[in-house]
Amino acid sequence: SDAVLKELSRQTIAMAKELKVVGLMNVQFAVKDNVVYVLEVNPRGSRTVPFVSKTLGVPLTKLATKAMLGKTLKEMKFTEAKVGKYVTVKESVFPFAKFHGVDTLLSPEMKSTGEVMGIDSNFPRAFAKAQIAAGNSLPEHGQVFLSVNDRDKPEMVPIARGLHELGFELLATAGTAKLLHENDIPCRALNKVSQGSPHIVDLIQAKECALLVNTPRGRMAREDDGPIRKAALQAQIPYTTTLSAARAVLEAIRGLKQGELQVRSLQEFHSGM
Repeated sequence: SDAVLKELSRQTIAMAKELKVVGLMNVQFAVKDNVVYVLEVNPRGSRTVPFVSKTLGVPLTKLATKAMLGKTLKEMKFTEAKVGKYVTVKESVFPFAKFHGVDTLLSPEMKSTGEVMGIDSNFPRAFAKAQIAAGNSLPEHGQVFLSVNDRDKPEMVPIARGLHELGFELLATAGTAKLLHENDIPCRALNKVSQGSPHIVDLIQAKECALLVNTPRGRMAREDDGPIRKAALQAQIPYTTTLSAARAVLEAIRGLKQGELQVRSLQEFHSGM
């Protein structure tokens, strides 16, 4: 929200002044229930710097170097960061495809080996571009498998309805299928992997599934769903483990259906600022 963005900016400026940092500073924030937490702050650049530079159309590393050599922001005419009428999305790139049998579930451990950027006039299409660049091209038709924990089920309903309205055929485990049927959303029930065939791994290996949305909760669920994540990785099928990612994917697919993605240079985006 705008309020959280303002608070992030306020805290960053306050820390920079208190620490007397000149140049670049890297802050790791976490936001939970609109409360901002600071995880760490370091007087250094990070690989986010080139991403933000491309977003703003400003060479931040060059300006930071000049600041360290004594130039003021006012002298460099950079006292305000202005963002144009476009959206940029940073997506992490992971090496999972190079390691057979690895589990793709994320944790606090740093597993990303790089990142890509998607830019467009709105979030859905920028997000779709970022997924393409990261090797996770999103489908526009086919079968979607849904399996979510009990806490996520109420929020899953509008996502499932949106996918159905876009023409996708929905597949789900028994609990999720029951929820969707209760909300008049058509879907086909499948066994859990532990219950035996026919289950989702069979369909993944047969290349009959286009997208998976699975939100495991608890250690047992994470372990039980491991074969699904590994099969999806080997078959190169897009897979989300959070509802926020599922919502973003839904919006991106809607954006893709609005017309072919266009390519514009960064200079063209920045010239419209």
